[in-house]
Formats: sequence, structure tokens, C-alpha cells
Amino acid sequence: MSGFLDNSEIEQMFARASDGQTPIENEVRRGKRARWLRTVDFTRPTKFSTDQERRIRRTLDTFCERVPTRMAAEHRTLFEMEVIDVVQYTWADAFSLVPEGCVYMTLETDPHPGRMLLTAELPVVLLALNRMLGGTDKNLKERELTDIDLMVVERLFSTVVAEMSQAFFDIAQMTFGISQVDTQAETVQVAAGSEPTLQLTLEMRLENVSATMGLLIPHQAIAPVSHSFSRRDDGVTKHDPVQVAAVHRGLSLVDVTVRAEVADTILSVADVLALRPGDVIRLDAEADTDVTLYVDRTAIHSARAGRSGKFRAAQVTKRAEIQP
Repeated sequence: MSGFLDNSEIEQMFARASDGQTPIENEVRRGKRARWLRTVDFTRPTKFSTDQERRIRRTLDTFCERVPTRMAAEHRTLFEMEVIDVVQYTWADAFSLVPEGCVYMTLETDPHPGRMLLTAELPVVLLALNRMLGGTDKNLKERELTDIDLMVVERLFSTVVAEMSQAFFDIAQMTFGISQVDTQAETVQVAAGSEPTLQLTLEMRLENVSATMGLLIPHQAIAPVSHSFSRRDDGVTKHDPVQVAAVHRGLSLVDVTVRAEVADTILSVADVLALRPGDVIRLDAEADTDVTLYVDRTAIHSARAGRSGKFRAAQVTKRAEIQP
């Protein structure tokens, strides 16, 4: 059998794979292409489509552009944020990748029930907290947050969440609210471990301090409005008749050049250079064939050549067939 592996060869391939020797390189079997083993990572679900990932990322990009202005106005604290990564995991794997020493904020969705998780690394949170309480940036040391600190942090990030809600509301008419703020990972209960989760990582910069903020979106949290993040909905657009009429009216006043083409033929460069006055060129069309009216390079009508007074003219006979 020339196209299949026997049992011993299959066992050898799996033995090499278990030793980490994948893909199998430089293996030539009976003069055919080398056979490869591909590792399949089952921890990477594909519940979120590519279009949904891109649109959610664009939504957060809009949020990152808006939130610094609001933070500066309400808290006199100028954050800079940028989306740096979007990856799809199970909830257990996504949560395990959250850095240690974070503030965990559980978000409730509205109008449909659901939960998300917003995380922020402690150094930049402490710096923002210190400024809100009137402190200085000098000799700032890491410490555990007290209950009063957590209340202030919730007030600070309620502005962030409100701006994020506005960005998501524009797309899917859903909003968020902070239901719990904690520093203990053990108290976080958002989704089942196998739930497909989209993990978005944002870089948060405050002066010379840089840290990451993460948004974990379980699929069940946006399942009722997931179609809003799909490109299929982009095609369903309601056109304003007034705007349509205005566009047509504006375009109708644009001058375009219309030309009539009798026929064409193909000549070599040598034949063109050899043309002299009085030479006759045979065109690839019958003598009674209609001419074609063109706007730029687009054929629009077939017409019959003629004359109107002392001017040449073309009488439209039918609409031209548009070639694919």
C-alpha cells in the first residue's frame, strides 16, 4: 500500500511526538513528501468568530480613545490605555493567566443577566489611588488595599466601566456595572471553567508607571447580543430617503465625458509605425454594427451612428451588456 502508514510506523510517529520531536523533519518515505505531525491545542476554543473578535477589539479601541478625557475631567488623573492582545481561551485558562496581585472587579451586564471580569495590576491602581487621596508619587510602596481603599477604587473604576458601557451600548445596547471589587482571586465567581472566554489585554499607563488591565468576556455573557458583533448585521442598513436624494442630486451635476466607439482591432507596434495617410485599417466588426457609448471605460449603451445637422450623433438603441 503506497499511500498509508502501517501500524509500526504510526507507533513510531506517536513515540516521537511524545518525546517532543514534532513535527518530524527530514523524513522521506518511498520518495514522497515528509509526513508532519501537527499539535492541536484543545484549550483554545473557537466560540467567538473572527468577526466578533475584531469588532469587540474595535469597540475597546474606541473606549481607549474616550476614557482619558473623562478620567482627567472627573478624577484629574490622566490614564492612557491601549489594546495590546486579544486571545480566546477557556475560562479556567484565561483566569490562570491573570497576573498575581491584581484588583478583581466583577461586572454585571444589563439588560440580560451575565458576568464579566475586569482586572487591573496593583502598582498603577495604588498610584491612582494615592493621587485621588492627595498623596505624592514619592516613596510609594506596594501594600494591601483596605476596605476604604477598595471603595475608592470602585469609585475610580466606575468611571472606566461607565465609558466602556457606552462603547458597548453603541454596538449592542448592553451596559455594565461593578458588582464586586476584591483582591482575592479565590472569591471570584464568574463562569464555569470550560466556558469559552475572550481575554482582552490592555496596557494602562500613568506617568512613568505601566501596567496591564484585562477584560475577560465569557461567551454566555454576550450570547444574547452576539449577532450585534457579527459582520452579517453590517449589511442591514436603513437608508435615509432624504440623504439618498441629496446624493443623487449632487452626483447628477457632475460632468462626465461620453465617447462613441465604432469598433476596435489589435495591431503590432511595427504595423502602427508603418501606417501612412490613406491606409485602410480593417476593424473587427461588421459595417452595420452599432457603436458603443462609453463613460470612461464603462460601456453604457449601444447606439446607431448618424448625424444631427452639422454634428455627428449617436442614437441609443439599447443598454449595453456589462461584461463580468
